Amino acid sequence: MAKARSVFFCQECGYESSKWMGQCPACHAWNTFVEEAPIKGSGSSQASGGGRRRGSAKEPVRLSGIKADEEVRTGTGIGELDRVLGGGIVRGSLVLVGGDPGIGKSTLLLQMCRNLAEQGVRVLYVSGEESLVQIRMRAERIGIFKNDIYLLCETDLEDIRETVLKYRPQVLIIDSIQTMYCDGVSSGPGSVSQVREATNILMQLAKQEGVSVFIIGHVTKEGVVAGPRVLEHMVDTVLYFEGDRQASYRILRSVKNRFGSTNEIGVFEMKGSGLEQVLNPSEFMLGGRPQDASGSVISCALEGTRPILVEVQALVCRTSFQIPRRTAAGIDYNRVNLLMAVLEKRVGLKLGSCDAYINLAGGMKLNEPSLDMAVAAAVVSSYMNAAMPPDTLVFGEIGLSGEIRSVTQAENRIREAAKLGFKHCLMPASNVERIEDLDGRKRENGLITGSCQGISLSGMSSVRDLCRYISAGAKGSGE
Repeated sequence: MAKARSVFFCQECGYESSKWMGQCPACHAWNTFVEEAPIKGSGSSQASGGGRRRGSAKEPVRLSGIKADEEVRTGTGIGELDRVLGGGIVRGSLVLVGGDPGIGKSTLLLQMCRNLAEQGVRVLYVSGEESLVQIRMRAERIGIFKNDIYLLCETDLEDIRETVLKYRPQVLIIDSIQTMYCDGVSSGPGSVSQVREATNILMQLAKQEGVSVFIIGHVTKEGVVAGPRVLEHMVDTVLYFEGDRQASYRILRSVKNRFGSTNEIGVFEMKGSGLEQVLNPSEFMLGGRPQDASGSVISCALEGTRPILVEVQALVCRTSFQIPRRTAAGIDYNRVNLLMAVLEKRVGLKLGSCDAYINLAGGMKLNEPSLDMAVAAAVVSSYMNAAMPPDTLVFGEIGLSGEIRSVTQAENRIREAAKLGFKHCLMPASNVERIEDLDGRKRENGLITGSCQGISLSGMSSVRDLCRYISAGAKGSGE
């Protein structure tokens, strides 16, 4: 008998080839092909429960004949999770939750199961990594379960399918997709073929039976979900759990959502009893910030539709080496070098002979252009040894010509700052001109000023205006 030949799959797009190739001809990614054993039988149809008879295809339906009633969502009892999901769980949706080991994925979903059970929702929790006793121990640490949930320790997708059809749960948890396997695929669990076929079965189960499925996925050292990249394209929602394991807070980020806005975040704090949601992340991030310290500037970044106040810290000092050192934590390193080059070229600051260390306090990782003005203000403040007022907010984008460009949703940023008692805001002049309810609009020393939401606004057009403002504060304080 002829020997069964293995096939090669691209982990990024799922392209199949009979031989290994350095570059994928479909997505043009390099070194992404892995060898897998061929699928037994007739491919995905057998792994998914058999083929279909001829003549059983569904007839197309006119768009005008479909009644688009408003989708009823089920609340999870966790406000931050509902926010990231777009308002709650959609019936028949397929959600992928990824994150580093020990970050809290299973804990969050188990807390969600407890809240859903209290609402009378039937939940089935399938684990391929933990025993029933281990899940019970984690449940006792989280709290009291008033209503029971169904637990199942199984890795065979066919047995899981039969259990779902028998008990008819409304929500199904799979922990994790890398431990599940199909009999029709000869490769081991966690391989590209197994993950793809297992996700296909769960997707059909969710759409045909109306079960909301949550899949926990392991991540690689690069921070992406292990397995083929097509896995993220098959599901409806992709959530990533981020955060430093040594830090107490966790961030749940939505990078794909067919039922809501993308790039939404939910903030949680890890405690001994599980994850507790942080309702005011801005106040949480600014806790313990120094007063009257040079190089410390408060800015406002947008994560989805949520404005979050963060502290940008900078330390600029003379270097004794020919090549100055640059360090950036939580912000793009190349962006920091660009901003320092703008300050040196357009303002004349001699930063080429100085070391610069930039940090976003609290371990946040942000890459929004509105932080440019705060980074520049922190660098200038540390360079001049002039402290910024603690009740001042700074945001705006900086161009290569030294101009300060407008940012989106300036009113929401101002409103968030007003909640925490800020009194002054440095922002792009173009944004100040567009604010409709601006009181006391006037020009002073080339700056557009006014007040909104109880905060005095100063609109700036260039980095020279920013440096002039900080320099004036330094002279006023006797520096």
